Amino acid sequence: MAYWLFKSEASTWSWEQQVAKGEAGEEWDGVRNYQARNMMRQMKLGDLGFFYLSQKDKKIVGIVEVCAEVHPDSSTDDPRWECVDIKAVAPMPKPVTLDMCKAEPRLAEMVLVNNTRLSVQPVADAEWALICEMGGVSG
Repeated sequence: MAYWLFKSEASTWSWEQQVAKGEAGEEWDGVRNYQARNMMRQMKLGDLGFFYLSQKDKKIVGIVEVCAEVHPDSSTDDPRWECVDIKAVAPMPKPVTLDMCKAEPRLAEMVLVNNTRLSVQPVADAEWALICEMGGVSG
């Protein structure tokens, strides 16, 4: 299993909207960055990800699961753009902010800490475990 981080602006797609989609999940569409698209091409069913709110909130608020592997992005006719579907798994009991991640030396190499603009990012196993611990996820 691999771990990921999906970034959204709450005004565009909120955690509550993601949760409301239930088991069916929702396309993670609209990504127009080749690096992010290529990461989605690597995702497999069952991979987990953090749901991160960017802009003013800048915090991880939930955990999602890849429920459909890469397919054409329905929000465009351009065949270059693909996406995965994700479904909400659980809220983060204690949201983990970007500032908390930056203050944690063990997360110094995390993509989120070093490239906050990338909308889909890989998360290393140790980073995943540490952020889950910081967020109160028992595991």
